[in-house]
Amino acid sequence: MEQNAFPDIQDTLKDILKNLGISEELLHDDALLHRDLQLDSTEIVEISLALKRRLGVAVKLETRQDKTLAEVSQAIADARSSLG
Repeated sequence: MEQNAFPDIQDTLKDILKNLGISEELLHDDALLHRDLQLDSTEIVEISLALKRRLGVAVKLETRQDKTLAEVSQAIADARSSLG
Protein backbone atom coordinates (compact mmCIF):
# COMPACT_ATOMS: atom_id res chain seq x y z
CA MET A 1 0.00 0.00 0.00
CA GLU A 2 1.26 3.46 -0.84
CA GLN A 3 2.25 5.42 2.23
CA ASN A 4 0.07 8.48 2.92
CA ALA A 5 -2.55 7.31 0.42
CA PHE A 6 -5.15 8.85 2.73
CA PRO A 7 -3.40 11.42 4.92
CA ASP A 8 -6.62 12.88 6.40
CA ILE A 9 -7.67 9.43 7.61
CA GLN A 10 -4.23 8.64 9.01
CA ASP A 11 -3.97 12.03 10.71
CA THR A 12 -7.38 11.55 12.33
CA LEU A 13 -6.52 8.01 13.45
CA LYS A 14 -3.18 9.15 14.90
CA ASP A 15 -4.88 12.08 16.65
CA ILE A 16 -7.38 9.69 18.27
CA LEU A 17 -4.55 7.41 19.39
CA LYS A 18 -2.54 10.33 20.79
CA ASN A 19 -5.64 11.37 22.76
CA LEU A 20 -5.59 7.87 24.31
CA GLY A 21 -2.04 8.51 25.50
CA ILE A 22 -0.15 6.65 22.77
CA SER A 23 3.27 8.16 22.11
CA GLU A 24 3.59 9.71 18.64
CA GLU A 25 6.86 7.88 17.90
CA LEU A 26 4.95 4.56 18.12
CA LEU A 27 2.44 5.64 15.47
CA HIS A 28 3.75 4.27 12.18
CA ASP A 29 1.99 2.35 9.38
CA ASP A 30 3.22 -1.06 10.53
CA ALA A 31 2.33 -0.61 14.22
CA LEU A 32 -0.07 -3.31 15.41
CA LEU A 33 -2.92 -2.13 17.64
CA HIS A 34 -2.57 -4.87 20.25
CA ARG A 35 1.04 -6.05 20.08
CA ASP A 36 2.81 -2.73 19.45
CA LEU A 37 0.44 -0.13 20.90
CA GLN A 38 -0.79 -2.34 23.78
CA LEU A 39 -4.43 -1.31 23.25
CA ASP A 40 -7.08 -3.22 25.17
CA SER A 41 -10.61 -4.01 24.01
CA THR A 42 -12.07 -0.94 25.71
CA GLU A 43 -9.61 1.35 23.92
CA ILE A 44 -10.36 -0.38 20.60
CA VAL A 45 -14.07 0.39 21.10
CA GLU A 46 -13.19 4.00 21.97
CA ILE A 47 -11.22 4.28 18.72
CA SER A 48 -14.14 2.84 16.72
CA LEU A 49 -16.56 5.32 18.32
CA ALA A 50 -14.21 8.25 17.71
CA LEU A 51 -13.80 7.27 14.05
CA LYS A 52 -17.59 7.09 13.67
CA ARG A 53 -17.97 10.50 15.30
CA ARG A 54 -15.15 12.23 13.41
CA LEU A 55 -15.22 10.55 9.99
CA GLY A 56 -18.79 9.28 9.82
CA VAL A 57 -17.87 5.64 9.18
CA ALA A 58 -18.24 2.51 11.26
CA VAL A 59 -15.16 0.29 11.19
CA LYS A 60 -15.10 -3.01 13.06
CA LEU A 61 -11.79 -3.22 14.89
CA GLU A 62 -12.83 -5.76 17.52
CA THR A 63 -11.48 -8.84 15.77
CA ARG A 64 -9.05 -11.56 16.76
CA GLN A 65 -6.68 -10.44 14.01
CA ASP A 66 -4.30 -7.69 15.13
CA LYS A 67 -4.42 -4.85 12.60
CA THR A 68 -1.73 -2.36 11.64
CA LEU A 69 -2.44 1.36 11.42
CA ALA A 70 -2.18 1.07 7.63
CA GLU A 71 -4.80 -1.72 7.61
CA VAL A 72 -7.13 0.34 9.80
CA SER A 73 -6.66 3.36 7.51
CA GLN A 74 -7.45 1.18 4.49
CA ALA A 75 -10.61 -0.16 6.17
CA ILE A 76 -11.72 3.41 6.90
CA ALA A 77 -11.04 4.45 3.29
CA ASP A 78 -13.00 1.44 2.01
CA ALA A 79 -15.92 2.26 4.32
CA ARG A 80 -15.91 5.88 3.18
CA SER A 81 -15.85 4.97 -0.50
CA SER A 82 -18.80 2.60 -0.05
CA LEU A 83 -20.84 5.53 1.28
CA GLY A 84 -20.74 7.05 -2.17
